[in-house]
Amino acid sequence: MDRIDRQLLTLLQADGRLTVAELAEKVSLSPSPCARRLKRLEETGIISGYRATLNRNRLQLATTVFVNVRLMHHREDVARLFEEAVLHMEEVISCYVVSGTYDYLLEVVVRDLPDYEKLVRKLQTLSMVQDITSNFAIRTVKSGAPLPLSFVS
Repeated sequence: MDRIDRQLLTLLQADGRLTVAELAEKVSLSPSPCARRLKRLEETGIISGYRATLNRNRLQLATTVFVNVRLMHHREDVARLFEEAVLHMEEVISCYVVSGTYDYLLEVVVRDLPDYEKLVRKLQTLSMVQDITSNFAIRTVKSGAPLPLSFVS
């Protein structure tokens, strides 16, 4: 990956709706080589997709909760079953395997506390779940920032 690839990725992270012609102009390329570079970045999986960023507040999904989950056992089959269950919970927008006291960190987005309680009840029905703790986000300071491409060579 060279400087132009990093420029293209930076531009697309800021505005994924830029056309090939607009991108080409901003990185001082003609449209054909720019399109080839984009295609290569997509084919290699560096660009994994394009999507709209939605306003959580406007959609009345303003409650964000970070949920720590500890499993009863650390066997492969137990972890797989838990992860499969989480993949089907649309309220869970991110799920990370973490180190430390807990096994997973979930980012959950819901309308309100009753909706969050419904999610907790779903988690509690999973036999492999031992413990759940929640941290409610009071205010978002930074979210959805672009990846730091200055570290990429």
